[in-house]
Amino acid sequence: MLSDKETTHISKFLSLVLRHKPETIGITLNENGWTSVALLLEKMNHEGKVIDLDILKFIVETNTKKRFAFNEDFSQIRASQGHSLNIELGYEPKQPPALLFHGTAVQNVAAILEHGLIKGKRHHVHLSTSTDTAKNVGSRYGKPVLLDIQAGQMHKDGYKFFISENNVWLTDNVPAHYITVIED
Repeated sequence: MLSDKETTHISKFLSLVLRHKPETIGITLNENGWTSVALLLEKMNHEGKVIDLDILKFIVETNTKKRFAFNEDFSQIRASQGHSLNIELGYEPKQPPALLFHGTAVQNVAAILEHGLIKGKRHHVHLSTSTDTAKNVGSRYGKPVLLDIQAGQMHKDGYKFFISENNVWLTDNVPAHYITVIED
């Protein structure tokens, strides 16, 4: 199959085209973020990223963050969350657990405690039920800091939460008063 390095490279490329810039290879996403697997493979191969359906299935199945999903007959693919494009993923509001977690880098903490978590160019703020996952996310940007999010109270106060196909909790924003820094 592929080396870990090749798998990571293709996964990052899929994130680019399925979450942010489908025009990079000349594909389009429908209103729910889906695109044709056949077209994706054709365009990727044309760009020198030579893969077939079996390799694509392997990447989707083994992606540690479960970022991608197929439809039932494997004819369509999309990213599960994290889009910077105007996509309606069709997730229904859900009641979150009392606590969720967010990982960030130490240099972001002061701004977060002042302004809260803001989705920025993405559709939602991403939260986790796992401190390990949150810490891994935070470590991508420097020394990680874990934030405790009072999701249950937010929900009671009228904030909506959604859960993606890969179990990432999503919300529009997290005001600062629902956030506590978890000290090591």
